[in-house]
Amino acid sequence: MGGAEFDKVRGGRTLLRIKITAEVDGVRREYTMTFSRRGSDNAALGRAYARADAPGGREADAERFAALIKALTGKEPWVYRVGNKMVVECGGEHLDGFARYAELADAITSWLKIAER
Repeated sequence: MGGAEFDKVRGGRTLLRIKITAEVDGVRREYTMTFSRRGSDNAALGRAYARADAPGGREADAERFAALIKALTGKEPWVYRVGNKMVVECGGEHLDGFARYAELADAITSWLKIAER
């Protein structure tokens, strides 16, 4: 499936990167979603950007990644365009879904404790 790792960024925030290798519609690719805490309620928000060099372009890549997220978490992510980029976005309910997998559970639990500060 994949794994998860932490990444410190400017300002001392800790990000969570979830990497998943999967084949969707005959296309094998490694997908990466980066979660951070946002807003006054410190909500978990994950974002990924579809790749233009993927078969079928950005739109097809975003559709495949969204289908993978829905299959893994049971929740459909938000997909939208910003300029020429396609963004796939997830919230806390998606993170809860990812936490059901042993490869990701410990890292997600640890990140939630670290990032809630």
